[in-house]
Formats: sequence, C-alpha cells, structure tokens
Amino acid sequence: MTIRILPAVGDPDAARTVSALLSQLPDAEPAPAVADSTALVDALAAAAQGAGAPSPAGPAAAVEALPEVVLVHERIGPTPALELIREVALRFPAVGVVLITADAGPALFSAAMDAGARGIVGLPLGYDELAARVQAAAQWSAGVRVHLGGNPDAAPGPSGTLVTVTGAKGGVGTTVTAVHLALAARAAGRSVALVDLDLQSGDVASYLDVQFRRSVVDLAGISDISVRVLQDAVHDHHTGLGLLLAPEEGERGEEVDDRAARQIIGALRSRYEVVLVDCGSQMQSANAAAVELADVALLVTTPDVVAVRAAKRQVRLWDRLQIRKAEETTTVVNRLTRNTEIQPPLVAKATGTQVARTHVPAAFKELQPCVDAGRMQDLDGRSTVKQALWALAGELGLVDAPAARQGRGSHRARPSLTGRRRKAIAAGAAPGSGTGPGPTPGAVPGSAAGSGSRFGARRGSAAAAGGPGPFDPAGPYEEG
Repeated sequence: MTIRILPAVGDPDAARTVSALLSQLPDAEPAPAVADSTALVDALAAAAQGAGAPSPAGPAAAVEALPEVVLVHERIGPTPALELIREVALRFPAVGVVLITADAGPALFSAAMDAGARGIVGLPLGYDELAARVQAAAQWSAGVRVHLGGNPDAAPGPSGTLVTVTGAKGGVGTTVTAVHLALAARAAGRSVALVDLDLQSGDVASYLDVQFRRSVVDLAGISDISVRVLQDAVHDHHTGLGLLLAPEEGERGEEVDDRAARQIIGALRSRYEVVLVDCGSQMQSANAAAVELADVALLVTTPDVVAVRAAKRQVRLWDRLQIRKAEETTTVVNRLTRNTEIQPPLVAKATGTQVARTHVPAAFKELQPCVDAGRMQDLDGRSTVKQALWALAGELGLVDAPAARQGRGSHRARPSLTGRRRKAIAAGAAPGSGTGPGPTPGAVPGSAAGSGSRFGARRGSAAAAGGPGPFDPAGPYEEG
C-alpha cells in the first residue's frame, strides 16, 4: 500500500532534507511540505472536505482522503509543535503524527505522547529511524481507519500470503516444491520472498546457484528490522525472487529462535505479496513458529510406507505442541505413479490432513540435469514435474488461473484424434455427426476438473493427450 505523507516544516533547508529522505522510502507518496501550522490544518481540512464530508472525522470517505502520516518539525509556527500535534490528533484522529526534534529526551518524548504523537525522530535525520517511525505511524493509522469504516485491505501492515513447505522426512522433495511454487508465483507477477528455514541443512542456495554472504542469522539479533537492513540481508535473484538463505555453518542456526522467526516473517510479509518458507523436515522453534503463522501449511510426502508414517508423526507432533491442527494442513503427494499401492485417499486417511488435488509425478530424469547444475529455474516448461508444481501453485491461489492456463493449459479437454477420425475430418465429415465414427475411444467422459476423484478419471487416454496423466486433470501451467 502507498503511504501518503504530509510534512510540516518551516525551515526551507530542513524541508529539502526531509523531502529527500521521504522520496527514498519504499511505497511512500510524500506531498510538498507546508510552511506553517495554519497551512497544515487547512490542507488536512481541505482533503477531508474534498471527499464530500461535512466533518473531517465523519464518514469513511473523508477518513480515506486524509494522509496516513503527518511530520511536524519542532520549529513550526505560529502554533507551537506540541499544541499543533494536539489539535491534529483531536480533529483528525485517523492521522498518525510524528515529531521531528533535536531533543529526543524522555521528558519531550512523554510530552509528545501526551499530545497525541505516534513517534519522535531525532535530528539530524537518519533514513532508518525515519522509515521505522513513518511505517509504525502508518500501520497505526490503518488500524484506526478500519474501525472508523475505512478499507481493511489498505492496511500497510503484514499482509503477504505466508506458505510453509515442510517435508515428512528428508529427501521427499521439499526444497524443489518450495522453489517451484516461488517461481510460479513470481511468473504470475507477484513479489515473492523465498526463505530457507532448514537452518542446519538448507539447500535453496544450491538449487538456485547462489553464493551470498548474508543469511537469516544476520537478522536474528536485530530488534527492529528496518527496510534497509532487510534489503541488505535478502539476495535479489535474477529470476525476481528475494532469497533469505540458511547459514553456511549449520550450528549458527541455533541463533534463530521463535521470536526472531516471527519478527523476520512479519518484516517480509510487509514487503512481499507471497512469502514461501522451506522448513525442512526437522522441527525447531524457528520453523515451528513459521508453520503456526502460515496461511497455508504444506506437508510433502512420497507414497511409501516410511514417508507416510513420518508424515503422520509430523502431524501428531504439530498437534501435541499446538502448532497446527491436522485438518488445517495440506499434504502434497510427490513422486506418484499409477502403480503405487499407496494412493492419495489412503494418505489422507492415515494422516488426517487434506490432500492437494494436484499430485506430482515421479520423473526424476527430468529434474536431474537442473539439480546437478544447481539451476532449478531452467527446468523445461514441458516437464511433467514442473507442470504439476505450477498447477499446485494455482490450486493454492499463488497463480491466477486465467494467466496460468495460457498455452498448453486447455489441451486436456480436447479428445485425441484416431486415424479414422482424422481421415473423416479430412474428407469433410463433421466430427460427431451421424457419418462420423462416434465418440473418441480414448476420451475421458465429463470435465476433468469436475470428476470427483483425481484417480477415478485416469482410465482412457488422458496421458496420450500430451499431459502428465492423472496427476493434473485441470491442465498444466506454463511459465508466462
């Protein structure tokens, strides 16, 4: 969300400094500075009345028309700064006011809070402190506007979708799943952060061919994660992903506790639309906190007895520790084949979780070149594994369905042409007419997406239509 800021600074030099710093803030829309207290009050009143409100504190339209943050310099006049803050807080209660002063002592801080300020920024101005105070005031303002009838979707606080990917055991494909879900969401035009919270054996960097000296451990000891600190710790990958990697020294993972994980995830959710977290297969306090906070918690397993038992143990562990209930967990079945004895309905019954409708086929030969080269982003779009994982992203809402189904996404509904049918079309006979050969022998009756069970519709020639067989009846997703 864009944060509208109105600075009230009387000194021209100080006004230029404030404007220069505000222009560097992300998602900020600073207005030209006003020179005195009268101009500030008049500007706020005009903004409220311009929305058709008889009173600035009246209807929701007037509240939404006001800026989220007002900066008041200590040398503003003719009204003293504290009196001006009190007036703004009383007349425009949905505006967060921040005082800029050279005396940031406890006495002035207490007086400013009593007047209604939401924070104090010391002189000389610093980028980190100004950004932190402005964002805090904007979050407070958004919360007040929700209660006053404003738009709850306009909150600048943590609003990104948090998806965690946890493995039932090691080697079930957790990192590959997390990486491709992140790539799919990024290809759909969303800002995505991929976090590696497999703190002792994280492999996100290896799968994406990244060497970066910063890691999640560098944010663990910081009490207030500013925008600039977060930018220094997150690696901007050439695919557009923001990567927050696991430490190279596994023993340093102990420095990331649940408090640090919550703070880091909150900072990422305020800057990215989608946050993907690879939690590995071993539960620690950090990734347990991530699973607890997740909007969608995925549990990856393979269709074998050992992995399904491990998934069941994981679900029971989450339930005992009150991290997450089984019915709130989505299980993804990886490396599935038609001849597998353990099918997804049995996995759902054994674990008590929901099983994703999209299943990932067993096709490691497609992955091996990209895995060995450490360039998972180069996986061919025709790969059945990639198509299934991107279809899973669409099922989870990370990819918009119309954009994701471009290209090869609609070919599953077309019946295959036999030799006789092709000859009939070439001869001018209309397909399906009385002279035609009748229904296609390999066509699956009904809509694939509406066929109750994913494996009830696997008879016929769905695989011959060019898709990944029964694992993706809704059609594969192509990289946009």
